[in-house]
Amino acid sequence: MTDIDNDIKTMIIEELELEDLSVEDIETEAPLFGDGLGLDSIDALEIGLALQKRFNVKIDANSEQNKDHFRSVASLRDFVLAQQAQ
Repeated sequence: MTDIDNDIKTMIIEELELEDLSVEDIETEAPLFGDGLGLDSIDALEIGLALQKRFNVKIDANSEQNKDHFRSVASLRDFVLAQQAQ
């Protein structure tokens, strides 16, 4: 597990106030929505805002790719790394 994976997991736990979860409870490749962690669209907005603040990335609200970016911790990591490389 990478540091950025842990940072994203910690951010999700803190932003969504998921006190009953630890970083180890969130699987990097598991879905964040639906059958996975069970997050919803409001959670996605909160995560998006937190990602912008913490990692200084830009998220286009109208992008068709957002669903792919927010699929899992791994896909969020890849998105953040790609944004930071630009």
